[in-house]
Amino acid sequence: MSNMMQKWMARAIRRATRSGLQNNRATLAATLKASLAAAGVGGESKTVRPRFPFNPFTPGTPVSPAGPVPAREPGAGRGPEDHGNEPGQGQGQGQRQRQSRGQGHGQGQGQGRFLPGSHSGPQGMRNFKLYVPPQALAAQMVPLPLVVMLHGCTQNPDDFAAGTQMNAVADAHGFLVLYPGQSAEHQLQRCWNWFKHNHQGRGRGEPALLAGMVQQVMKEHAVDSRRVYVAGLSAGGAMAAILGDAYPDIFAAVGVHSGLPTGAAHDLPTALAAMQGRPQAPKSDRLVAPPTIVFHGDADHTVHPVNSERLLDAAAHDPAAQVAVEAAPLRQGNPGHGATRYVHRDGNGRVVAERWVVHGAGHAWSGGSSQGSFTDAQGPDASEEMWRFFSGYTLPGHRD
Repeated sequence: MSNMMQKWMARAIRRATRSGLQNNRATLAATLKASLAAAGVGGESKTVRPRFPFNPFTPGTPVSPAGPVPAREPGAGRGPEDHGNEPGQGQGQGQRQRQSRGQGHGQGQGQGRFLPGSHSGPQGMRNFKLYVPPQALAAQMVPLPLVVMLHGCTQNPDDFAAGTQMNAVADAHGFLVLYPGQSAEHQLQRCWNWFKHNHQGRGRGEPALLAGMVQQVMKEHAVDSRRVYVAGLSAGGAMAAILGDAYPDIFAAVGVHSGLPTGAAHDLPTALAAMQGRPQAPKSDRLVAPPTIVFHGDADHTVHPVNSERLLDAAAHDPAAQVAVEAAPLRQGNPGHGATRYVHRDGNGRVVAERWVVHGAGHAWSGGSSQGSFTDAQGPDASEEMWRFFSGYTLPGHRD
């Protein structure tokens, strides 16, 4: 381990000890070393590939004053049940297209364009990649939906696009895909700073920066402002949950893969506790959370699966309605991981949340491609299922 990392660890241990959150220096030091080693930081070998796309360490970015969060009306928007779009529908043709288009294409796209860009604002600057599908190129100014994809630790936009194959799903269904990129300057392992209190609210830190990036893309391209969605893996999934809660006026629905709920942690020790299955209780000061679909492997030893339950509880919380939970065992046509889907409906029968438990899967994107990192091709197709879920929801009215 480098001298710089050793010094940083020592400072982290002193801070945690002084705060009273951890009284045993030796225990905390061992935990930090194990987590850093699992994330590929330090250790004896410099050539070992990081095991997990998750490492909640190193400093974050500046923050700006928070602004008010617009209220989301209960039951606003359409649910998947309104147009009969059930899990697995369209998956056959879409998945075949993804498999064929993934051949020879680093990000799994067909004739679309994968454009580089950047966004600067009060919270700093980040680069991004934007996938524009053939439908947008042919239709010119016809607005299309936008899906924002937040990568996990050690990943980047190109890697995440290749692994999830979301560009091929965009080809099949006609939507743009935005891949923001975290920089090592702001987080050593390129993790989104989901666990820091100053990156968990509207108008602050990375949520404000990412919202500004989305608004920039909406101005520069023909985007349907009612159909903007956000999804992410691991640290990116945790940040996607934060964005959905902080900006319900921008995002019509949220997808979280192997992530954590908003407010699960507020610093380093609580982040480690949340990842190990002890997330903090989220604050209950919001009205109705955006519709949310969650994927999580039940053999995930990096982010404990209990976090998926907490995400579902948060997304399905509606004090004005009773929520029914349905469990349906699902298995793919090809040999691989089975899955169980839990569906939450409000008192009017609208789907407000789904949770997919992928049996035997670890900390990886379900149904992903080996062209990218941290994927498991044996699971249900998370990219197709997330789009199926997203496509059933729109924000009420238009935004400027």
